[in-house]
Amino acid sequence: MTELKPRKALFNPEVKRRGIYLLPNMFTTAALFAGFFAIVQAMQGDFEKAAMAIFIAMVLDGLDGRVARLTNTQSAFGAEYDSLSDMVSFGAAPALVIYMWALNDLGRIGWIAAFIYCAGAALRLARFNTTLEVMDKRFFQGLPSPAAAALVAGLVWVSIVAEVSGHDIRWLACGVTVLAGVTMVSNIRYYSFKDINLKKSVPFFAIAAIALVFALIAYSPEIALFGFFVVYCLSGYVLALIGLLKRKPA
Repeated sequence: MTELKPRKALFNPEVKRRGIYLLPNMFTTAALFAGFFAIVQAMQGDFEKAAMAIFIAMVLDGLDGRVARLTNTQSAFGAEYDSLSDMVSFGAAPALVIYMWALNDLGRIGWIAAFIYCAGAALRLARFNTTLEVMDKRFFQGLPSPAAAALVAGLVWVSIVAEVSGHDIRWLACGVTVLAGVTMVSNIRYYSFKDINLKKSVPFFAIAAIALVFALIAYSPEIALFGFFVVYCLSGYVLALIGLLKRKPA
């Protein structure tokens, strides 16, 4: 009589099921929702709410990574989910908002400019994910996609508050959109602010400067935020120009 072999257990309690961390992915989901909300508002013609939603997505995107590091809940799933969320919030949403607001009056040139921005965001995120382990943490290679989105959405927001129509500045909007898309895939370096240590003591004027920044944002958030990201975008070109001048022989 042959001996029957015991069947393998369908469930092995020693093998733990892989789950996902809730807290950081909640912020990522909120950022994704803000980006999707911006698209919906742009399709309904409310471009001011659409631009504001992109800025909210930018804040939430900055929080999810910091929350993951503070709570030690980083994961490969979170990194991939964050990239997909960024593509919606800082790639597709700004391209659609600026196209619906101003670029559709330019016909083929308008949607090509919007596509250049969208493709630039996708390429920027793909390059960032593949070079994360070897790049200098103090600098970004190319304009970060949230900053590019803030540049495009900020132009829309400031113009609407100033009662300037997208049709009147459609060529300016086209130039800003293409500039943001190309700068994202460039090799220009941008300071990442990741080496700032908040635990160190700072001079008194630093606290006064922070208070002034908050006052400016409270007084006119659209101008303060748009102005900051314009300066940030130009800072990379200025540093690159200074580097080229230093390399030239006397």
